[in-house]
Amino acid sequence: MTGGSMLKAARQASGMHIAALAVALKVPVNKLEALEADNYAVLPDTVFVRALASSVCRTLKVDAAPILALLPKSESPHLKADSAGLNAPVKGRGGTSSTSFASSSPFSASTSRSVTVVVLALLAGALALMYFPRSSDGSADDPSSVGVGSQASVAGGGVSSVGVGAAPPSMQIASEPVVVSDPLVAPSVETLSSSAASPASAPVVSSSEVSSAVAPAGVLLLRARSESWVQVKDSSGAVVLQRNLAAAETVSVSGAVPMSVVIGRADATEVFVRGKPFELAAVSRENVARFEVK
Repeated sequence: MTGGSMLKAARQASGMHIAALAVALKVPVNKLEALEADNYAVLPDTVFVRALASSVCRTLKVDAAPILALLPKSESPHLKADSAGLNAPVKGRGGTSSTSFASSSPFSASTSRSVTVVVLALLAGALALMYFPRSSDGSADDPSSVGVGSQASVAGGGVSSVGVGAAPPSMQIASEPVVVSDPLVAPSVETLSSSAASPASAPVVSSSEVSSAVAPAGVLLLRARSESWVQVKDSSGAVVLQRNLAAAETVSVSGAVPMSVVIGRADATEVFVRGKPFELAAVSRENVARFEVK
C-alpha cells in the first residue's frame, strides 16, 4: 500500500469530498489527485509532497507518521569533519611553516636596508627644499615680472567689469514676478469640491437595514446532475448547508443574505437563484465555484 492510497482511503473514510479538502487546504484539486495517485512528477519537489501530505493528515485528523514513511525522502547533505583542526600550521612554498620561513629567509635584512636608504633620500630632499626658496626670492623682485603681473590684473579687471555689466539684464529678467492666472486654478478647485461633495450625497444605508435583509424561503436551489459537494454560509458566517449531494438530488436553501456559496463540482451542479438559472462558468476556477447570493 502506498502513501497516496492511504491518504485517499483516509479521506473517503471521513466522508470528505476531494473538492472540499482542496478548498480547506487552499490548493488546486489536481495537486491532491496527483498526491493520491502517487504521481509525484507533476508536483514541484519532495518537500512540497511531504508538506502537502502532512496538511492532509492534519485536516483529516489521522496519524501522519506511517504515511510519511512511504513517501519519498529528500537527502540531507553530509558534513565531513577535518581531523587536523584549526591549529594546523600554514605551509609556505618550500614546505616549511610560515614562521620558520620568515626567520630563516634573508629577505628581512634586505628589507631593513631598503627602508634605511629611502629615509636618507627623503631627508636629502627636505634639505634641498629648504635652500630652494632663497634662490627663487631674488627673481620675485624683477621689474618685468611686476609688469606682467600688473597687466594680468588689468586684464582680469576688464573681464570682471564686463561680467558685472552683463549681469543687470539677467537680474531684471529673474526679478520679474511670475503671475499665475486665477481662471486656471478655479476650475480645478471647483472640480475638487464637486468630486468631494458627490460621495456625501450618496444615500447611506444603516447596518440594521442590511442585517434585517433575509432571503425568502427557497431563494437558492441546487440540483446535482452527478455526485457533488456544496457549502452555504449566511451573512453571519454560520453554516446553513454543508454536505455531499447525490446524483439527481435537489436541495432548497434559505437564510440571511448575503449568503456565501462554495460548490465542489461546478460542471455537475445546476444553480437557480430566485427561480432563475445562475451561470457557474464565470465564477468557477479548477471546477470549484465560489459566489454570493445577495
